[in-house]
Amino acid sequence: MPVMGLQTGGELARTEREVINPHTLEVIAYELTGPLLDTRPALLRVADVREFSDIGMIVDSSDEFVSPTDIIKLNEIYQLHFTLNGKSVVDTKNRKLGKVDGYTIETGGFVIQQLSIKRPFLKSLNDAQLLVHRSQIKEVNDKEIIVESEKKPATPVMRAVRDTYTNPFRKSAGPQIEHSDRD
Repeated sequence: MPVMGLQTGGELARTEREVINPHTLEVIAYELTGPLLDTRPALLRVADVREFSDIGMIVDSSDEFVSPTDIIKLNEIYQLHFTLNGKSVVDTKNRKLGKVDGYTIETGGFVIQQLSIKRPFLKSLNDAQLLVHRSQIKEVNDKEIIVESEKKPATPVMRAVRDTYTNPFRKSAGPQIEHSDRD
């Protein structure tokens, strides 16, 4: 995603990857790439993003870019190199649910709200993907994400969509008769 500067009106850099705090599941910064960067690696804290636009993230200027060593707490999280995509997901009964394929972020606080889980091949024949809300996550470690196992299994994405759709032409209300008033 491009990072645009208000001061210059142009593209200052591009996001390469997000820096995620595994303890809170929040995006705290973005690692940047681009020819105009003074330091490598350069990070953009989410607190310094003015707004999101269809052209990218908007910041005041390139002065918002920091080195990981500039902020101690940020450097600690950056050094973890934590990533969600590709991480295995199991439930509390140690059943493999799949791997993280993506996630949804609440843009007000950059908090990860849902994980999109790509199912293993045989399970994907019935359910291609699962959505797991952050309230279902019990533990995040280096190897895997452990989610609460429910008595009722998680709702597959496609089945949830299919169940909510009603075809108006399939209702058996019978033919509708037009009324005309003739006096």
